[in-house]
Amino acid sequence: MTAPTAPGRGTPAPSVAPETLLDGTNRTSDVAVMKWLIRTRQADLAHPGIRRWVVPLLCAGLGVPAVRDAANGIGPTVPMVLALIVAFCVPLLWRQQRPVLVFALTSAVASVSLALDADTGSEAARIVALLNVGRSVRPAQLAVCLAIAIAQTSVAVGVRSADQPSQQFLQTSVLVIVQAALIAAVAAAGLVGRVMNAYIRALHERAVRLEVERDQRARLAAAAERARVAREMHDILGHTLAVIVGLAGGAAGLTETKPKRGAETLRIIADSGRGALAELRRLLAVLGEERDTEDGSPLAPQPGLADLDPLLERVRGAGPTVTLHTAGALTDLAPGLQLAVYRVVQESLTNTLKHAAPDTTVHVTLTTEDTSVHARVEDAGPPSTPHSPAPRDEGRGLVGMRERAALYGGSVTAGPNTNGGWTVEAHFQTTTTPPPPHTAPTEKRPA
Repeated sequence: MTAPTAPGRGTPAPSVAPETLLDGTNRTSDVAVMKWLIRTRQADLAHPGIRRWVVPLLCAGLGVPAVRDAANGIGPTVPMVLALIVAFCVPLLWRQQRPVLVFALTSAVASVSLALDADTGSEAARIVALLNVGRSVRPAQLAVCLAIAIAQTSVAVGVRSADQPSQQFLQTSVLVIVQAALIAAVAAAGLVGRVMNAYIRALHERAVRLEVERDQRARLAAAAERARVAREMHDILGHTLAVIVGLAGGAAGLTETKPKRGAETLRIIADSGRGALAELRRLLAVLGEERDTEDGSPLAPQPGLADLDPLLERVRGAGPTVTLHTAGALTDLAPGLQLAVYRVVQESLTNTLKHAAPDTTVHVTLTTEDTSVHARVEDAGPPSTPHSPAPRDEGRGLVGMRERAALYGGSVTAGPNTNGGWTVEAHFQTTTTPPPPHTAPTEKRPA
């Protein structure tokens, strides 16, 4: 369905289905009426000249019997009748632009017609003009025009029935009341049409606004999902590649002096690569809204604090000495909170592998209290490049850690320590309302 173009505008209005306007399809009769109104409105907007000219021509057609009577010598002359018909009908061409003026002109012509005792039949133009007044002007102006129309009609009925016998007075009074009621009904129809048009426009604008808001929510959700995926991929690839680079550097020397130890290192590299691939497949499965991987492998939960030992083993394989100290029931925390703590520790160890010496010592401390969790990752340095203690990753990694902590009402601080190394401290609140699924996901990943 092509969207209609509003008069005087160059761009079409958005097309909204009647089912959307009426919030559903259960009210079939209302939907059918709405469809008919929309089609009529679209046809009117597509061909505005048809209605503009058809209505005056119909009113002029009502004057044909009066012209025939004048030609037969009944009543006024033909030129006078034609002049009155033209005076009634031509102003209707501007009834939408100047409704009050057109009503005044047709009322004046009706007064002249009454004074000349000429019944042209085109007095219906006054009704059309009054209808457009009801559809266009304020209620106060409509009331004035309605009063004029009723008074003029009452006078016309009274004048034309003056020569009737007195016993017809009651019939004349009834006729005046009926015609006044019909004129009031015409004015009310115009007012109701105006209210209905305003209501339909309001429904249309509301439906368009709801569609825009829905699209905006979808775009925001997609942006949040992309940010989450980017953060996850940074954590996965950054950590895994840092481990692989460290292990590969050691394996290059061990293959000549200690082949067995070099083979073990290569196996750790392969395991780390497979783990990274599994994580990436999990992300791709989430993006594709798949419940299983292509090869049918089962899905496992996201990493939690119970998975810290394999993480630390991979880091130890790259050279650093890593110790873990825990206090409290860490595995009883919510899965989303465990994932956030795990990722913070993982990112901190990744930065250690990137910036600290291969033989550094790293202390990881995790403690839980009644309403909070504290994580501390501290390495003893020294930096991998002497005399250039460049700051650790201040890009996506630190931003991602802070975002994860903020989701649980916490914070992250990072900076150099007195041992020449780097310390990352993170605090999380256990009583914070869990974040939405798209910000701290608990989807599953391939095992």
